[in-house]
Formats: sequence, structure tokens, C-alpha cells
Amino acid sequence: MTTTAPRLGTALARLLILAAALLGTLLAGAAPASAHAALTGSDPKDGAVVATAPKEVNLTFSEQVAMSADSIRVLDPAGRRADTGEIRDLCSGSVVRYGVGLRAGLPDGTYTVAWQTVSADSHPISGAFTFSIGAPSTTSVALPDRTAGGGLVGALYGISRYLSYAGFAVLVGGGAFVLACWPRGASVRPVQQTVVRGWLTLTGATLAMLLLRNPYTGSGELSDAFDLAGLKSVLETKTGAALTSRLLLLGAAALFVAVLFGAYARRTDPKEKKDLTFGLAIGGSVVAAGIAGTWALAEHASTGLQPGIAMPVDILHLLAVAAWLGGLTVLLVSLYRAPSVERSAVERFSKVAFGAVAVLAATGLYQSWRQVGSWSALTGTRYGQLLLVKIGLMCVLLGIAWISRRWIQRLADPTPSEAAEAAEAAEAADKAEDGEEAKETDEADEAEETEEAASGAEAVDPQRAAQLARQRAAVATARRKRERDADPERAGLRRSVLTEAAVAVVLLAVTTVLTSTEPGRTEEEAAQGAAASGPAAVPDRPVDIRLPFDTGGVDGKGVVRLSLDPGRTGANALHLFVERPNGKPLDVPEIKVALTLEAKNVGPLPVTPDRIQTGHWTASGVQIPMSGEWRIQVTVRTSEIDQTTIDKNVKIG
Repeated sequence: MTTTAPRLGTALARLLILAAALLGTLLAGAAPASAHAALTGSDPKDGAVVATAPKEVNLTFSEQVAMSADSIRVLDPAGRRADTGEIRDLCSGSVVRYGVGLRAGLPDGTYTVAWQTVSADSHPISGAFTFSIGAPSTTSVALPDRTAGGGLVGALYGISRYLSYAGFAVLVGGGAFVLACWPRGASVRPVQQTVVRGWLTLTGATLAMLLLRNPYTGSGELSDAFDLAGLKSVLETKTGAALTSRLLLLGAAALFVAVLFGAYARRTDPKEKKDLTFGLAIGGSVVAAGIAGTWALAEHASTGLQPGIAMPVDILHLLAVAAWLGGLTVLLVSLYRAPSVERSAVERFSKVAFGAVAVLAATGLYQSWRQVGSWSALTGTRYGQLLLVKIGLMCVLLGIAWISRRWIQRLADPTPSEAAEAAEAAEAADKAEDGEEAKETDEADEAEETEEAASGAEAVDPQRAAQLARQRAAVATARRKRERDADPERAGLRRSVLTEAAVAVVLLAVTTVLTSTEPGRTEEEAAQGAAASGPAAVPDRPVDIRLPFDTGGVDGKGVVRLSLDPGRTGANALHLFVERPNGKPLDVPEIKVALTLEAKNVGPLPVTPDRIQTGHWTASGVQIPMSGEWRIQVTVRTSEIDQTTIDKNVKIG
């Protein structure tokens, strides 16, 4: 007989409250979204003091980034713009470098470089650093304390990302559950509502991300979400195109849902239903893969190592997640609100889930290798630590799934005693059939009289009518509870699936944070690049260093400002400026320079500069035979007997 569908009750309500609390904890504890691209170097460097004003400021990134006219700003000590606003593309081969020109005649002091851009995997990145011309000074510019993608807009965007993943899983996994496991579920209203809500959630989250994209990558102000000019610029980006494509594909998904819960649910002819199942399976798979592709084409998989392999793998990974977690959600709803779900449907879903887990293991292993790259990054980076948390949750989820599978086996394979009891019950039902029919007739008459009396009571006394309604609801609730409790195996399966779904909610939240975190491989490469650049490495512009000295005699203290132009192999022009501690030129009798490349046993190569004017010495045609870490030694003589030698290592490329 058809069992009356009970409501989810307090158990599912507790699951939703727990999910909201855990999601809030994860999002609140997460740092603002980092990106796949990272700043690996700058010229001038952070904290550098250069002798003369550079012509431009250059930034080097680990991955390709999208630059706008205002992505790099240079501010003088008073907070005024010191750059020309013209961004130069200096990329060459695998080197991603951009620069901005500086105005002529900049005075000495500390300058602030603030930059903000969007990496190739759609995440905004920003930062700031300072350098000084001549000598450090006070500055009125405060370094920004909020990174791009943070604040209220960042939190709303992160929630939208989570809801989009959840909606995709329920939409795709729910449709797959109906087609592959429980065709009769297409006519079950709770199942229909769950899948439709998945579609609505994904659509609403996608629209929210499209509106929030402009402030998320720009100003961070929520009011800019309705800036039409900003929305137009978003639509011209790779991420905007991906979100727009997702909305178009969701239109096709709406048609799929309408056919699944309309024509398919009403089909009774087996051949027609089989043909329609095949068509829906093919069309649904294409649409689902297309929606999954909107993530793969715009995020981590689209850039970095092996994108041609990573994008299809990412699509398979998302589809497997949806088949498992989305199907699990619909199964949970079916167990609570449609207890008549067939045992064979639960068995089939168990097989589908096993296949999905196998795909997840294979694709997840590849993705982990691609994004982490080393054991040190697995434990020493935020991405690696989050990945370990995700792996731990997966192990917990698999353990609970194993328990659910045991319950499924008990449902599918009744014991001999259960089979005997069922046979006896059937025999008893046959013997009592006539008596039952008479009893049912009497009960029907009695119920009809009761209904008439109740109707009369309702017409006379509204309070009595409300009391009767409450009584009927209580009786119905008790009957549903008896029906659920009468099947301990099904009750056990409900509990295990509920626990499995709760862990899956947390797992999805961790995955959402993970997709917006800088991969461990990139983080380590950026750190290694910064370490390898050396303390004063300026490979593509003049080498400018300051060398304080103290010979111990009269006028024996000062600073030598050395400039080697263009600062690369071949001929270079050398300029030396000798200054007193107060910055005024200091005339010295002699100054000499020697260059040594210790790694190659080259040098010391002596250089004898000529005096041009007070405190200014120069030498032309200084030959640097090869690139590497050079030690520059400067010998300053301030009197007949007072002299000192100072040195510094610089990287010359």
C-alpha cells in the first residue's frame, strides 16, 4: 500500500542548523581569498633604497594576471600620484612582468607602491610595499590593511560560491538519482521539490556572483554591485563569460527538469519510458558537463601546470561529487519524506556512489599532485593543510558510507526468519480477507458518521473544530512514527545517511575555501623566487646600492652611492657618489672598485673610476663577463693614512 509521506522532522532541522553553524565557522576563520598568481619580485624591491629615481616600477608574478589602467599606483611621501598611469607589458616567455612609468624629477623620500589585479584563475590579489629614493623619509601614505576579495563583499561572494557548488550537486546528483536509481521518484513530490530547489539555488548564486564580481575584484564596496559600467567590464572577462554561460546552460537544465518531472513521470509504456530515459541521460550529461566546465574554464584548472589535462579532470571531479553528494541528499529526503522508496533503488545508488568515489579518488590524486607538488607544501602551506582536512573528512565520510552500505545489505537480504514471518503474515491475511472487508466497511461507515459529526461541530463551535484538527494531526503523526519505527533497518539507514550528509556539508564548505586558496605549489615557488633574487638583485635595471663607511679619521664617515647601468652582462657605466652623513658631497683623495664572482672564481676585476666633480666619480665600459652573484668591493681613502673597504653582494643578470 502507499505510505503517507512524513515530514523531515527535527532530525533534518538539526542537520541544517549544524550545517549553517559549521559553514559560518569555516568562512569566519578563513583568510581572505588568496589567488593562484603571486607576486614573486619587484623592481625596486620592498624596502630598497636607490641612489637615483628609477624610470619605472616593475612587478613580476608567478602566473598570468589581468591588468587594468589603475592596477599599479605609485604614491610619493605626500600621497600624490608619482606614476604616469601607463601600464607596460614586459612579459617575455614564461616571465610575467608589468611596469608603470614614473614622472620625471621625483624628489628623495619614501614612495609607496600599491597594486591590485586579478589572476588567471579568477581570484583578486593585491598588495603594497615601499622603496626610497636617496634616503628613507616619513610618508603620509598608509599601507592598506585589507586585501582584495575581503570584507563584506568577499564574505557574500564566498557564500555564493558555496551555494553554487551545493546547488549544482543537488541538481545534477538528484537528476542522476532519479534516472539511474529510482525512476518512480520522478513522481514523488519531495524529490521534485529538492531538485528544483537545487536549480533555484544554483541560478540565484550565479546571478549573485555576477553582480558581486565587480566590487569583489575592485573597490570592495557593496554599492558597486549595481554599477552598470562595472557589470559590462565583468562580462568582458573570462570569469564573466563563464558565469553567463552557466546561466544559459541553466536554461537548458530547466527544460531537463521540466521533462523529467513532467512527461517522464507520466510515461507508463516501458518502451517509451526507456527511450525517454536514454534521451534524458544523454542530454542531462551534456548539460551537467557544460555547467561543470564553467568552473574548470575559469578557475585553478585553467592555469598553471597541464591545463589541457587538468580541465577535463576537474569536470569529472565535479560530476563525481555531484553524483555522490547530490544523490545522497535526495536519498536522505526520500527516506524521511517518502518511506516507500524501494530497497532496489537504495542498492543501485550504493553502486553509483561506489563508482563516484573511485572517480573522486583518481581525479583528486592528480589534482593534489598538480596543486601541491611536494610533501613540504602539503604541511607547510595553507592549501596543503586544508587539503589534509579535506582528506580526513573524506575518510570519515567513507567510513559512514560503509556503515550505510551494511544497512543496505540488511535491507536487501532479509534473514530466513524474516522471510518465514512474511509468509505467515501473507497466509493470515488471506484467511482474514473476508472479515477484513466487512470490518473496513463498518469502519468506513463509522468514519463517515464521525466526519459528519465533526463537520457539524465545526459549524457550531470553531474551537471544537480546531481541537479536532489538532487531534487528527497528532493521530497522523503517531501513525507515521509507528510506520518508521516498525522497520529498524530502514531507521538505521536513515541515521547513517543523515550523518553522512552532515559530514558532506562540512566537506563541501572546506572544498569551497580550498578552491579560493593559493595552491601550495605556487606559494612555494613564489617564496623560492623571492629568496633566490638576493638582497639587491636588480636584473633588468641599473644596480643602485648604498654603502656606509667609516675610515676613522677626520671626515671619515659617509655613504657611497653606487650605480651600475644597465646592470647586466656586457659593458656598464659606473657612477659613484660620496656623501657626508648629512647628504652633502664629500671630496676624497681616492676611491677604487673591484668586482668578484666567487661562484665561478672570476676576479677580482679592478675598476679605477675618474673624478668628475666633488663627490662624483665615474667609469665607463665596465665589463661584466657573466651573470651571477657578484661581490662589489669599494675602497675609500679619506686621507694619506685613513681608508676602508666595504662590500655588498648583488645579482647581475
